[in-house]
Amino acid sequence: MSCGGEHETPCSEVLERLYIYIDGELADTGCEEIRRHLDECRPCLEEYGLEEAVKKLVAKHCGCDPVPGDLRGKVLSRIEAARVDMQFREGAAE
Repeated sequence: MSCGGEHETPCSEVLERLYIYIDGELADTGCEEIRRHLDECRPCLEEYGLEEAVKKLVAKHCGCDPVPGDLRGKVLSRIEAARVDMQFREGAAE
């Protein structure tokens, strides 16, 4: 997407980094670039608003589901089994 206007930071670059910006994981200089772009580019600002709304909606309805109590144990035991299997295979290959 591009609004066709001239911007210091291209629309495509802003839209690529939008989720990182929304999550607050972008460096301060990157945040300033995105804020400046959103201030002057209505299509990107609308896209930002839509993406932020979707992210909040998903977090509200899906982010609070409790993790099953036995899930951690299952994951750890599968990791350990894979580790043992890899060690066995490496030992057999020598």
